[in-house]
Amino acid sequence: MRHALLVTVLSWAGVSTAQVIDVQINIVPPAIVFPAPPALVVIQPGVQVVEDYDDEVFFVDGFYWCRRDGRWFRTKSHQGGWVVMSPSLVPATLVALPPGQYRKWKRVEAGRGPGKGHGHGKHKGK
Repeated sequence: MRHALLVTVLSWAGVSTAQVIDVQINIVPPAIVFPAPPALVVIQPGVQVVEDYDDEVFFVDGFYWCRRDGRWFRTKSHQGGWVVMSPSLVPATLVALPPGQYRKWKRVEAGRGPGKGHGHGKHKGK
C-alpha cells in the first residue's frame, strides 16, 4: 500500500496570475509482518523491542512502531497494516532513542552479561 501526499501551492504573481504546482511524495510503509506475535525484550519501562530482528520494531502502549527514513509508522497488529504517523503522535520515549541502537537486540539472562542492571538486552550486531 502506498500513500501519496498531494500538496498544491498557489503563488500569486501580481493580481491576475496564479501558478499551481503539484508535488507528490510517496510514503511507503514497512512490509514488516510476523506470522505470530514476536518475542519482545524490555529496553526501558513501557518500551519493548522485537528480539533479534533486522529492523527496529518497538512495542509501546499496545502498538508496534517502526522508524523509516525519518518517519514513524505504527500498527496495532503483528500482521502488518502500517500507517505513517504525525511526529506529534509518536511517544517521546521512542523519539529519544538513537536510530539503529536496537537492531538485532537480544535478551540477556538474569545475572549474566552486560545487560545486568541496565536493561534487559544487548546488541548482537548489524
